[in-house]
Amino acid sequence: MKRIYVVGTADTKGEELAFLSDAIVAAGGHVMRVDVGTRPPAADVDIPASEVAACHPDGADAALGADDRGDAVAAMTIAFSRFISAREDIAGVIGIGGGGGTSIITAGMRGLPLGLPKVMVSTLASGNVAPFVDVSDIVMVPSVTDMAGLNRLSRVILHNAAQMISGMALRPAPRAEGKPALGLTMFGVTTPCVTAIVATLRERYDCLVFHATGTGGRAMEKLADSGLLQGIIDITTTEVCDLLLGGVLPATEDRFGAVARRRLPYVGSVGALDMVNFWARSTVPERYRDRLFYQHNPNVTLMRTTAEECRVIGAWIGRKLNACDGPVRFLLPEKGVSALDIEGGAFFDPDADAALFAAIEETVVHTGDRRVLRLPLHINDPAFAAAAAEAFRAISGE
Repeated sequence: MKRIYVVGTADTKGEELAFLSDAIVAAGGHVMRVDVGTRPPAADVDIPASEVAACHPDGADAALGADDRGDAVAAMTIAFSRFISAREDIAGVIGIGGGGGTSIITAGMRGLPLGLPKVMVSTLASGNVAPFVDVSDIVMVPSVTDMAGLNRLSRVILHNAAQMISGMALRPAPRAEGKPALGLTMFGVTTPCVTAIVATLRERYDCLVFHATGTGGRAMEKLADSGLLQGIIDITTTEVCDLLLGGVLPATEDRFGAVARRRLPYVGSVGALDMVNFWARSTVPERYRDRLFYQHNPNVTLMRTTAEECRVIGAWIGRKLNACDGPVRFLLPEKGVSALDIEGGAFFDPDADAALFAAIEETVVHTGDRRVLRLPLHINDPAFAAAAAEAFRAISGE
């Protein structure tokens, strides 16, 4: 039987935990009440904190025996993540919490598959929720009042949250069928290329396009790690620039990691590696003040990468590609890597592009499955999009 896991710190949120569980049962759901508190509970639960804490690599005492609250919360976070990821009877997960509870519960939720219902009722949900949600599909619900006992407003909030998770869990979306899913990365300056690739492949593939803003690349790779993608066409690898040069839309050090782990068919390119992203011009670090900029809009400033920076970027990408043992084709558009990097364009710099291409070619270890290919085209030329689509067809066994 699939169950809705209702999670909270039963030592401080026992009354709310019981109310929420009862509301879900009244809506037709089967619940599993889980305590992630570090002190004796104030409400009945189905899975005590000791059972959750026992999932910590150092045993239950790491969480329940810690004298410092911060240490206890950190340990319970690890324990709950391991606990919830091992469960096989989850229809959905709903959590309630303040600062500590939100940190513990959302850490576990982020490790669960995309599409599995996840709702977090939190005192922190009206602020910056990026650290709690990251690239997952957690629904954050503001508690409005603190959770210090039930009141006329908290009963309404918790009742609504119960209906939300019950509806998701009891009436799940139909299982995706039909065309295999393909992940693609796009930026405004590579839109013509990616749009043309999608138009070419959409009859055969369900094309999922991700905006290459740091979170976009991570979301795509999370889907790949979850086994939900059958291939990747990574035209726009610009997030690497921001990672290495301090921009505001960075990848993580694990960029390309899912490709390596899953051995997926992969076609990549150097889209928008001519630019680093910053917010308004006033936010650009002092060390970059004398560089070449393009004002995309009042809130976004683009900085042209230099030849030396391109060599570093190319070598970094090359090393990542060397870890990919699945079929890889990496395409180099010799006439420019973005809509700005074109003859007459604001970022046109053949020397910088040449340094980028050379660094990639010199770093990548060519094998039968891993190849770097030069094309005498601009990245947004229709012929380049056609070549990328054809390269993917070739390595995916079509």
